[in-house]
Amino acid sequence: MDERRLGVVSGLGAYALWGLFPLYFPLLEPAGGLEIVAHRVLWSLVFVGLLLCVVRRWGAVRTAVRSPRTVLVLAGAALLVATNWLIYVYGVNSGQVVETSLGYFINPLVSVLLGVVVFSERLRPLQWVAVAVAAVAVAVLTIDYGRPPWIAIGVAVSFGLYGLMKKLVRVEAAPGLFLETALIAVPAAVVLAVLHAGGDGTFANAGAGHALLLASSGVATAVPLLLFAAAARRIPLSAVGLLQYLTPLMQLAIGVFVFDEPMPPARLAGFVIVWIALAIFTADTLRHARAGARRGSRDVVVASP
Repeated sequence: MDERRLGVVSGLGAYALWGLFPLYFPLLEPAGGLEIVAHRVLWSLVFVGLLLCVVRRWGAVRTAVRSPRTVLVLAGAALLVATNWLIYVYGVNSGQVVETSLGYFINPLVSVLLGVVVFSERLRPLQWVAVAVAAVAVAVLTIDYGRPPWIAIGVAVSFGLYGLMKKLVRVEAAPGLFLETALIAVPAAVVLAVLHAGGDGTFANAGAGHALLLASSGVATAVPLLLFAAAARRIPLSAVGLLQYLTPLMQLAIGVFVFDEPMPPARLAGFVIVWIALAIFTADTLRHARAGARRGSRDVVVASP
């Protein structure tokens, strides 16, 4: 299998696994959202630690730890991804899968806005149009829900900020995830200790199968991330950007067709407007990427002897 095809397969695998999460997290009940996230942190730490032993990448961890700035940024990233996990698990296990899928639909546009605010990036006209159309969609959905779609907004903003923090440092996927989980492992362990002391912990009280499912959260967290990293190394980011819509599409389908969540006309209209915004954004991104590739090709031709 050539590198590009392997990249596409890896990307599809990552986004498909993330898309199946609404079917996975309900299996972890009766554990609550806080307990699930705490286990996810600790078991991810264990699994990625073992993986680093196999692939012998501890050097990357040691290099990152020597930089106080890197550790500080990864600590911020860890808090943000834990917040994202908590909001997401709450949304899924409270029967609001459709709204959580909305969060990942609007996440690319939130990331673009964060680039404007934090890095003073300039948006192209069509990107501004996409952001404006998405704002209309949020307004429509706010009217439909009778409140702002807080779960979707929380998912999108927390993951967008997480991506922003990761952009500030250059650490590979596995060493980065190990450090992120290590930095919040103690608070996660404290949460579990408090829950079990109060009789609310389920790890040792709901059977061996339940305990194994909670332990599997480490694998469920790490494997898609590693597949994503493999894809990002092998295919253009524009292709990765297109593949990312597989996840919220799968989650939306699961919410509507598996969990029978309501999709009244006004809510459907809001999603359609979001998809229009994403179509505009994606078309502009692809057009810009192709133009950049053509310019690069011309430069190569001119520079060749």
